[in-house]
Order: sequence, then C-alpha cells, then structure tokens
Amino acid sequence: MNHTVPVRGLLLALAVTLYPSIAGAAPTVTSYLFEDITHSNAGAEADGETNLKVDVIDLGGNQVRFTFTNNSSSSLADVYFDDGALLGIASITSSAGVSFSQGASPPNLPGGNLVSPAFVTTAGFLADSDAPVPHNGVSMGEWLAIDFTLKPGQSYNSVINALALPNHGGDGDLRIGLHVQAYPGNASESYINIASPVPEPETYALFMAGLGLLGFMRRRRNAS
Repeated sequence: MNHTVPVRGLLLALAVTLYPSIAGAAPTVTSYLFEDITHSNAGAEADGETNLKVDVIDLGGNQVRFTFTNNSSSSLADVYFDDGALLGIASITSSAGVSFSQGASPPNLPGGNLVSPAFVTTAGFLADSDAPVPHNGVSMGEWLAIDFTLKPGQSYNSVINALALPNHGGDGDLRIGLHVQAYPGNASESYINIASPVPEPETYALFMAGLGLLGFMRRRRNAS
C-alpha cells in the first residue's frame, strides 16, 4: 500500500511547526536592526549595526513589548521613541546586570536632528540606564524589555505599520532611537531602527528545511 501524505495536509502541518503562533502556541514577534546616524567612529558604527536588535512582541491585552539586545561589549544606555500608535510605558524589565528607569538624560536622542524628519522624543517615551551608566546598560548576553500600552483602536499591526516608512508600505510615525556608549576609545553612537523587519535565522532555516521536505515528498509521490 502506498502511504503518501497529501500535500495540502503536509503544508498545514509545516505551517503549525514553522509558525506556532498560528496555533496560538507563541506570540507574534517582528525583529529590527538599527542604523547609525552620528557616524563618530567607523568601528563602533559597524559594531552597532551588526549587534543591536529589537524584537517587537504582541503581548495581547492591548500591549506591545520592545525587547532590546546588544551582542557586543558596548553598553546600550538610552532608549527613545518618537510617537506612533503607543499610549505610554506600562513597565520596564531587564535581565540581571541591567538597570533602567523611565526618563533619560539627555531628554532627546543625541544626534536626532541629523535625520529627516528630525527625531523628537515623545514626552515620557524614553528610558536610560541607572548610574553607573555603562555598567547598568545592556551588553552582551543581556536584555531590556519596555512594555507599552496601545492607544484606543490601535493594534500590534498598527505598531508594525508605524515602524515602516512609506516606501516600505507603512506610515513612519514611530521610530526607535538608541544611544550606545563604552565603545573603544570611549566613543558613543546613536542609532535608529531600520524601516523593514529582518527574518529570524531560525525561522528561515526551518522554512528552507520545510521546502526541502516538500520537494522530497513530491518526487517520491511522482516516482510511485
């Protein structure tokens, strides 16, 4: 007897395996990298654009989480938001070794006037590391999570749309700014999120594996 799996059923099984959020097993996550706007030090600039990342997570209950990681020995010291679909900061949490509080000094992203339109931090939409600043900032193996409550009528999709520029299908109403310190030579740099999300390596690998499995099953069925 030929025990073949219908392609449609296999596709559904792969969808649940590769994207568990479809089955309600995991929250929706969209990840973004950052680009340098101050260009003070070429080595620091490349380091930040490679190692800084934010995961935007749908928490449900009208809340969205921004989880920041920094895979280098520098220190992410300040986080800024310039409006969008967000109403206000609901909570700030972090890994051991990181300590942040709402508010920041300086109150606007350093170098924020170098981009167009200028980055203007929304009142209350900012946080920075507690003293001593480099020690309590986000470095390798650490993370910072800032939860926001959404404005009435807004959703997770509204946030993702606000993070994208018009040429990426969004409205560009929300940008995230980072100020990073403790680079070699005591250099510091400022960054804003890129307009389009980046694929998660694990998801991409699983997706490619799934495509390979589909091709194998199709060839096996045709040979039967």
